[in-house]
Amino acid sequence: MAIDWTKIYKKYKGLWVALKKDEKTIVASGETIKEALEKAKARGYEKPIMFRVPTEIMPYIGGFSSL
Repeated sequence: MAIDWTKIYKKYKGLWVALKKDEKTIVASGETIKEALEKAKARGYEKPIMFRVPTEIMPYIGGFSSL
């Protein structure tokens, strides 16, 4: 099932975020991956999912080529 990250995008645009394993709960954020990871570890999350929220939403259309 797809996860709606619209609220995450609006609040954390351009930042690094540390997510729980559910891929939607943010435990920390920061300007750099190091900053976000250090904050997450300080809150007890040793291996969060790290994700940089894009500064703008760009559409992506996947494709398949059988060359």
